[in-house]
Amino acid sequence: MHTVEQNKAQVLVDALSYIQKFHGDIVVIKYGGSAMTNEVIKHSVLKDIAVLKSVGIKPVIVHGGGNDINGWLKKVDIKSEFKNGLRVTDKETLEVAEMVLSGKINKGLVQHMERIGTHAVGLSGKDGNMITVKKAMPKGDDIGYVGEIINVDVTLLETLLEKDYTPIISTVGLDSKYNAFNINADDVATGVARALKASKLVFLTDIEGVLRNPSDPSTRISVINTESAAELFEQGIITGGMIPKLKNCLEAVQEDVKKVHILDGRLEHSLLIEIFTTSGVGTEIKK
Repeated sequence: MHTVEQNKAQVLVDALSYIQKFHGDIVVIKYGGSAMTNEVIKHSVLKDIAVLKSVGIKPVIVHGGGNDINGWLKKVDIKSEFKNGLRVTDKETLEVAEMVLSGKINKGLVQHMERIGTHAVGLSGKDGNMITVKKAMPKGDDIGYVGEIINVDVTLLETLLEKDYTPIISTVGLDSKYNAFNINADDVATGVARALKASKLVFLTDIEGVLRNPSDPSTRISVINTESAAELFEQGIITGGMIPKLKNCLEAVQEDVKKVHILDGRLEHSLLIEIFTTSGVGTEIKK
């Protein structure tokens, strides 16, 4: 009869082939959803990232912070204006966004990783001129200081990874005239993963993966490739915010990233289960 200890040992043995396979690989993690707002989930996710690091994988974390930005805009009494559902980012809003993203959230994550015992460095896209943008004009609308990525220079990231630091990146970049712009976090994660030619890009979200029926978690699609994705779009199964997310994922696997995973960050150890087991728990996107 198997004891608890034997079961634990078996888990490690089962994970060994994956640990060997991914040793030295770069995994970019878009950190969002409840993993940012719920302290218990946050600690669990960051501990999982520390485990990845300890077995020789090189994690890079990208985070946004919409909820925190909203909270601070209310505190300082700045009203949000929206155009076609997108927030207009004026100078004042950008100042608050940058303070929250690059200060409170970014350095808070660094502090948490250090407490767990993993050396981390907090950056924004400004550092080392990492992320260059142009002004985004979605559907021709001027929504202020919101940037569209035109280049990602990973020289600084590669130096940090080489020296065994975990980079944590907030989503602010510079244009050609060195003006600061806020950038969509999914776009930053995708851009960084592609520039680093990452083995995996992982989106931590508050959904179980890509679902055939959005209200039924049991309809999760475990694997999507470029062909099946076209069918899902045609059939209207991919809707709302999942449309740009999946398009980002498909672009990434067409180009430089081996696999993309959409995971439920609320599920304890979803990151480790997805990477170190055959079953997985989210949706895997591949070429």
